[in-house]
Amino acid sequence: MSTNACIEAIATYLPEAVLTNDILQQAFPDLKIKELTRLTGVVQRHIAAPGETAGDMAFRAAEKLFVQHPEYRKQVDFIIFCSAGRDYLTPATACVLQHRLQLSESVGAFDFNQGCTGYLYGLSMAKGLIATGVARKVLLLTAEAITSTIHPLDKSNRAIFGDGATASLIAATDRPDAGIGEFVFGTDGSHHEDIIVRHGGERFPLPESAEADFLDAFGNVRNHARFFMNGSAVFQFSVGKAPVLVQQVLEKNKLHMSDVDLFVFHQANQVILETIGKKLRLAPAKNHICLAQTGNTVASSIPFAIEDALLKKKIGQGSHLLLGGFGVGFSWGGTIVRL
Repeated sequence: MSTNACIEAIATYLPEAVLTNDILQQAFPDLKIKELTRLTGVVQRHIAAPGETAGDMAFRAAEKLFVQHPEYRKQVDFIIFCSAGRDYLTPATACVLQHRLQLSESVGAFDFNQGCTGYLYGLSMAKGLIATGVARKVLLLTAEAITSTIHPLDKSNRAIFGDGATASLIAATDRPDAGIGEFVFGTDGSHHEDIIVRHGGERFPLPESAEADFLDAFGNVRNHARFFMNGSAVFQFSVGKAPVLVQQVLEKNKLHMSDVDLFVFHQANQVILETIGKKLRLAPAKNHICLAQTGNTVASSIPFAIEDALLKKKIGQGSHLLLGGFGVGFSWGGTIVRL
């Protein structure tokens, strides 16, 4: 039995509703939209429909995968679902998806929540399940309806984030030239409040902890029951940690910068990605940036970027990708993927 694992296929889903920069400008006339577009790199972002959950979007991404590869429906033997959203407090949404997708009852299923590093964590767990013989084909789902957690008058975060979902089929492979490499992970929980929805969990339950809205220094309306991100802290963390992560991933996989065909980082925003590229002295063509039409889709941004690079024929069979994620937690992670 092969214990190597590879990304065999990726399918994506974006909600129908689109929030363009022109619409944002109409909602916030004082918004410096040209400067904002330059910094974020986002022209539009997709918004989940009312009542459309992360689980619904993951279902639609998975169904798209099964339309493209009908044989997978009977072959999948494990579901991993990454999202901060969940249909219910319990059971796990992955269990609900097993039934909705009409998968075998012999399928294992669980949820986890790891934000912008989620795809890396999901890949590592899928690889581990395959390496230990627990599974042969793992359905790795990422989905986030993050815009529903952002205050309607929080113009900064509304400009950055978008909703969406991806479905990746991680499979055992006998190909010696393909596979998922060694991982590097890290955590600095002292910064957990720099990306947070503070109220609504067990620490600060609602409605007991409910508070009034308030304005921040930049004119954004905030609420502790809504998504918050300390932009300057996240920028410093991302551009400081990502270059170190890249070197650690290369060393652990016994590779050099020149061995990598494409660097695919979490699509945080344009200025973060460009700054990381400059620090690493990457040619722009090797630093894949593709968030203009989707915004920051959290754990889905890396698989969205891989699919985009495949469609643009920047990569193909045999390509070496360095994947790097960083964000909420603070957490970070990276690996090498050989297609």
